[in-house]
Parts: sequence; C-alpha cells; structure tokens
Amino acid sequence: MGHRRWPHIRHELLPNNRYDEARGERESAYQGRYRVTGNTIEYWDDTGFTADGEFIDGVLYHAGMVLRRKSSTR
Repeated sequence: MGHRRWPHIRHELLPNNRYDEARGERESAYQGRYRVTGNTIEYWDDTGFTADGEFIDGVLYHAGMVLRRKSSTR
C-alpha cells in the first residue's frame, strides 16, 4: 500500500476576519471566517464546517497538520 501525499495547503487570512484556503494548484478550496483568542485560532467555513488550531512558538497546529510560515529569503 502506497503513502498518500497531501496536497500543499495555503491559508490566507483576509481582512474582516475572513480566510481563504487553497490546496495544491487550486486557487481556492474553502472560504470562511476565523477568530484568534490567545494562542488558539478557530475556523468556520461557509458550508458550516468548523475547526481549530493552536499556535505554539509561532507554528500553527491544525487538524493533525503542522503549518509553518514560509520564510522569505529576499
């Protein structure tokens, strides 16, 4: 049985507590709202699905994934 490879996931936090999530080459997969309280971020997409994550030392842990901010080398 082969390993499943997850597509690249991008979260963009937009003005007015909106977010956009893109997966792989798709420009947009989900859109919704978010709220940050301390080290916790809560999401609820426009279809009603909810999720949350926790920031630990600047890294976001969300739905079993570890999301790190891409660093710029410019």
